[in-house]
Amino acid sequence: MNNNPLASDLDHIIEHTQGLWDELCDQRLLITGGTGFFGCWLMESFLWANDRLNLNAQATVLTRSPSAFQKKAPHLAGHKAVTLIEGDVRTFDFPMGMFPYIIHAATESSARLNDKNPLLMFDTIVEGTRHTLDFAKICGAKKFLLTSSGAVYGKQPPELTHIPEDYSGAPDPVDPKSAYGQGKRMAEHLCTLYAHQSDIEMKIARCFAFVGPYLPLDIHFAIGNFIRDGLNGGPIIVKGDGTPRRSYLYAADLAVWLWTILFKGQSCHPYNVGSGESLSIKEVAESVARCFSPQPQMEIRGKADPQKAIEQYVPNIHRARTELGLDKWISLEDGISRTIHNQKR
Repeated sequence: MNNNPLASDLDHIIEHTQGLWDELCDQRLLITGGTGFFGCWLMESFLWANDRLNLNAQATVLTRSPSAFQKKAPHLAGHKAVTLIEGDVRTFDFPMGMFPYIIHAATESSARLNDKNPLLMFDTIVEGTRHTLDFAKICGAKKFLLTSSGAVYGKQPPELTHIPEDYSGAPDPVDPKSAYGQGKRMAEHLCTLYAHQSDIEMKIARCFAFVGPYLPLDIHFAIGNFIRDGLNGGPIIVKGDGTPRRSYLYAADLAVWLWTILFKGQSCHPYNVGSGESLSIKEVAESVARCFSPQPQMEIRGKADPQKAIEQYVPNIHRARTELGLDKWISLEDGISRTIHNQKR
């Protein structure tokens, strides 16, 4: 009997990535940012596949604090197929040996940092990406996955309900708050430049919004804050007017998308990663509330301005669907319920 609370999610990932894992047999993988939300799901799914499919693969994971990660996820940090290395993504010492696969998921995604020290945000993304790419050139890397962001598009225009990969907009270059989006744009450009100087396949995943276990509940992620409010008995507080539109992909589907893009995606050909189901923040809060019993109250503290265009952050996912066969298999409310259940354990 397996005691992993994510077992059904991990089986879901294996089911939707059948046939992709064979190329990892007897190989080594480097993951930067392996201790964050994305990283933990990548590690959970990698180790699940490694054990069940007898891949005999090894993962080396960069972390700023191995001890903190061992406390957070001892079953991941202590697995025999995992080696932790301590360091900053901008300056880490290159591990010895060949690493055919690299997933660069390390970034600073804190809205607070973006406000207080945007230069550090920008430098961490850009210098960290270049340092990891320099390692890729000398370690025999074949495939390199960058977890980029929908922030590269800048503000989504109101006439676009779903933003496609060929949209040519960009963050405002004279707005300090655009450091995160500008950094991710530069990271994508660096991957393109390095691809032209090497035979490495550069895969780019432009990630939007997600929900699932390991998601922090106490920072700037609205859905995480709503789940936290519900776990505390309510009320669920919407700080704004509830009109901005978002979409959320469940973490198990996210892992399917990231592994598929790494293995099958076209080089230097970005893929939006997320759900195409557009919901207002008010509707998202209502979905969270319905997942609790008794259902908590809601408070919307902002007042809508009818003269102001509604803010949107929703991807067009046609490219991923048609080229890679990807989809949203787990509904939002199911994903919220799974997240809540995991938090209560």
